[in-house]
Amino acid sequence: MTEIYYMEDDENIAKTVKEYLCGKGYAVSAFGTLESGKKALEHHIPGIVLIDWNMPDGQGNSFCKWIRSKWNELPIIFLTVRDDTHDIISGFSYGADDYVTKPFELEVLYSRIRALLRRAGNVQGRYISCGAISMDKDKTAVFCGEEEITVSQAEYQLLQLLMENKGKTVTRERLLTQIWDNNGNYVNDNTLTVTMKRLREKLHHPSCLKTIRSFGYRMEDET
Repeated sequence: MTEIYYMEDDENIAKTVKEYLCGKGYAVSAFGTLESGKKALEHHIPGIVLIDWNMPDGQGNSFCKWIRSKWNELPIIFLTVRDDTHDIISGFSYGADDYVTKPFELEVLYSRIRALLRRAGNVQGRYISCGAISMDKDKTAVFCGEEEITVSQAEYQLLQLLMENKGKTVTRERLLTQIWDNNGNYVNDNTLTVTMKRLREKLHHPSCLKTIRSFGYRMEDET
């Protein structure tokens, strides 16, 4: 099921849009502030983001720019009363894929979402993140904030396995088996320790990467 994050401080509009799109088979999460939406995105990447321009804690254009700095292919649609030509052009210049002015027909919004998702593909499965760390699986790229981090193949596989099991402890035995043994590279336990040490250093020792002593490791969203 495709997930939609919707930044909208008008509760009535947010409820109407959410109910309609949920009825069309989407999973919609509405956020009344940009900060709450930002925290949600740092925990999980949806299939598409809808943004109102004027929010209580900031401007949607800045939020759009922030998204683009981290997830370049994530589809974004502005839903706003700002219908001036300059605003529309500005919205696209900050990275929006589409721009819908209020009031709008729900059927039109639905059609635009479907069209954009067809073009974008499965972005929801492409990006994974935890705290400041994010991965673009299509590009085999790792980022810490906006900085792209160069990692080895083993480091990448280690991080991906932990990120895809976020919130769960992954045992050292499982990591050794899936990253090395299954590829015919039988190594000792110290190889995992050294690989993890190097990965932590490259990621600037992230607090979201936990060591579960004598057992394994766990990626955990920061509250």
